[in-house]
Amino acid sequence: MILKKVFLLVVFISILITSYAQTKKDVVPLTQIAYKTTETIIIDGKADETSWKKASWSNDFIDIEGFKTPNHQTNVKMLWDENYYYILATIEEPHVWGDIKERDAVIFYNNDFEVFIDPDGDTHNYYELEINALNTIWDLFITKPYRELNNPILNDWNYTGLKSAVTVNGTLNNPNDIDKGWTLEIAIPFKDLRTAYEQDNIPRDTFWRVNFSRVNWQYQITDGKYERKKDAEGQFLEEYNWVWSPQGVINMHEPEKWGYVYFSSKKVGEKDNFSIPKDEKIKWKLYELYRAQKTYFEKYNTYATTLDSLTGSSIIIENKKLNPILESHKTGYNLSVLSPFSNKILILKEDGKFISK
Repeated sequence: MILKKVFLLVVFISILITSYAQTKKDVVPLTQIAYKTTETIIIDGKADETSWKKASWSNDFIDIEGFKTPNHQTNVKMLWDENYYYILATIEEPHVWGDIKERDAVIFYNNDFEVFIDPDGDTHNYYELEINALNTIWDLFITKPYRELNNPILNDWNYTGLKSAVTVNGTLNNPNDIDKGWTLEIAIPFKDLRTAYEQDNIPRDTFWRVNFSRVNWQYQITDGKYERKKDAEGQFLEEYNWVWSPQGVINMHEPEKWGYVYFSSKKVGEKDNFSIPKDEKIKWKLYELYRAQKTYFEKYNTYATTLDSLTGSSIIIENKKLNPILESHKTGYNLSVLSPFSNKILILKEDGKFISK
């Protein structure tokens, strides 16, 4: 177990280093409405219930940076009831394979599908779920994004009531034919995401920050079995990362960029509307300043004490000019702004945690 934790730490650090090496690209998070179902959803990977047939597909997944079209198509549908958040993913793949069977192993070393959830949108204490075509699960609770120091990652945390099932449209682990892909059906219990024993955390008519990712590797056949492809030096080729809502960088662990899933109380088949709240757009700007502070610290080994050192332009949202405040203190800084839309004070701490008062 100690060796496994050390290995995981190396994996997480490598992800962190890679994330800062990418070219950043401005992105606008996507939105989708998850409608309520009163039908019993059987998690069998078939999705033949009427509610699934009425639910709408997402847009096609795109490359994680937001400007490349993936080789294979991926889409999701969503539903919810008073107990579960339901996710259906169709994953186009001409060669469906997998060999990782141990729970909480590093599942993304196989082709996989991943779910990221931040219920309160503060970018801390969020959930990651990875599943491969064998229906092997890796679930984690992440206290802070990897970009922060002192960020305990609870690999031993589990969804206790999770349900998932896979169906393969083709033949699993058979390199002698061409498959169409695989379908993954998931039910995430709301009770597993409670922060207090009797908390009512069902997101009726509100939104969560969510994103979905698909890791896809080039493959080679060795002794009749699939494995990740290597280059001439014996190193694994880099994976493809295809996502629902683009991140702008090769890093899923920037929760402030995830999409918005609105849980409508209207029944699936009915119509509802959702627009990203204006305060969320202010948050995007605060996180731009936060990332500028990261860059400033890397360059000067100290935080900037004036906003002029971080931005050369005014911050304007919906034709409203904002007046953010940068407050320095012994352990770091706070960024804050009074929202002209909600009259709330929006605060971003030096560790990236968002607070609204």
